[in-house]
Amino acid sequence: MRTVEGFSDYELIDADSGERLERWGDIILIRPDPQIIWSGKRKDSRWFDAHAIYHRSQSGGGYWEKLKSVPDVWSIGYEELTFRLKPMGFKHTGLFPEQAVNWTLARKLIEKENREISVLNLFAYTGAATVACLKAGARVTHVDASKGMTQWAKENAAASGVADRPVRWLVDDCLKFVKREIIRGNTYDEIIMDPPSYGRGPTGEVWKLEQQLGELLEETGKLLSNNAIFFFLNTYTAGISPSILNYMVKRYIAGGRQGEIFTDEIGLYVTEKGISLPCGNTTVWMKK
Repeated sequence: MRTVEGFSDYELIDADSGERLERWGDIILIRPDPQIIWSGKRKDSRWFDAHAIYHRSQSGGGYWEKLKSVPDVWSIGYEELTFRLKPMGFKHTGLFPEQAVNWTLARKLIEKENREISVLNLFAYTGAATVACLKAGARVTHVDASKGMTQWAKENAAASGVADRPVRWLVDDCLKFVKREIIRGNTYDEIIMDPPSYGRGPTGEVWKLEQQLGELLEETGKLLSNNAIFFFLNTYTAGISPSILNYMVKRYIAGGRQGEIFTDEIGLYVTEKGISLPCGNTTVWMKK
């Protein structure tokens, strides 16, 4: 498992009885996590002094209970990058901190190349990977179905000092965009995708990962340039094994390309427990 290092503005303090105790800058949050199936004594006093806690509803969704004053928006930093946060629906804050290992890897791979690199970031959310690639000097096409998330990504780019870098901000259905790019003959040196398990496109299109991942990978593979250097697939769907993800990337993305493929868990170190909490899988193809 790859776990985040050097992220001083974020800490997974403890994990117990289905909940995370987290520090986001100076803000302490408690959020549910279904993988935390153990229970024990909650020794850290911040369990009882958090700023807010997210409560799940038995009928679906949930709500934030604010126990202290919480800013509408606040910022944290990681490796010269700045991200704006806020409590959102369905327990989110606008950032997945475990993905920091992939932001760092992407930057290193881009910076190794002595040329301008074109990056396609699909299901790009609030743009953490986009901002990381821009900071490394790449040219990025950022695609997400949500207008609000795309605006948030622009704010993260501005906060990180890369708003003036070459980037296209596109609100679109990712699979439809990929198919149009194939027709247009466009290619990319790097592709990053973080598809949700379930979602809806800007005009109500239904997305289910298990049903559409094969087509998405097959079509997206056609957009990798002859000088491609990497492809990242991030997934949070528990029902798809890492071996299957590895096979699908090998089949649809790697093809006859020279390179290596690996699939691993990414996670967060739990300070109080001394363990790492799995937070999803990443499958990577990298050129040799």
